[in-house]
Amino acid sequence: MTKSEFAARLKSACASVAAAEQELTEIDSRFGDADHGLTMSKIAKAISAAVDQAEGGIQAMLDDAAMAVMSLNGGSAVPLWNTWLDGMQEAAPEGDETGIAGIQAIFASALEELNDMSGAKAGDKTMMDAVIPASEAIAAYTGDSEAELFRAAAGAAMEGALATKQFVSKFGRAKSYGEKTIGTPDAGAMSMACFFRGLADM
Repeated sequence: MTKSEFAARLKSACASVAAAEQELTEIDSRFGDADHGLTMSKIAKAISAAVDQAEGGIQAMLDDAAMAVMSLNGGSAVPLWNTWLDGMQEAAPEGDETGIAGIQAIFASALEELNDMSGAKAGDKTMMDAVIPASEAIAAYTGDSEAELFRAAAGAAMEGALATKQFVSKFGRAKSYGEKTIGTPDAGAMSMACFFRGLADM
């Protein structure tokens, strides 16, 4: 995968998140601050703009995206997404091309960084419910098609996000609502699932 191909997937992912702004806001309004959709739209636009303007190789592009997110104001999502993107760039090649193993290394590093910061596990009703299964799907992929790899990740992310309907919120403002949160998916998991869906929709 070339830098330009990776950039196109990232921009598609950002467009998918931005298109879901109203849906994400509606979900977050039930037990949160009703600002997740707007925050994620800002994050998506910042990533997309950084990707457009990035010079250098894949690592530089991902570093620019992480820095663009870090400069935003927007609650807990901003540092979490900054950390995830920063983890990506740490394992990314300096050059303009990478293969399946390189993509796997990028997303493994991103998960490791986010795990260290978040403290949340699968089942805690957070973005990790989408990130973890998507990352595991990428790590487990044994084929040679980038398109298939991202489709597998997108499917796992959405399955994980939808599964959060069954869980009780254990983090953030929603935590105070306890079992009332059962039946509603986690907004952070849904936005991450939208991102992975966009990575695959090329």
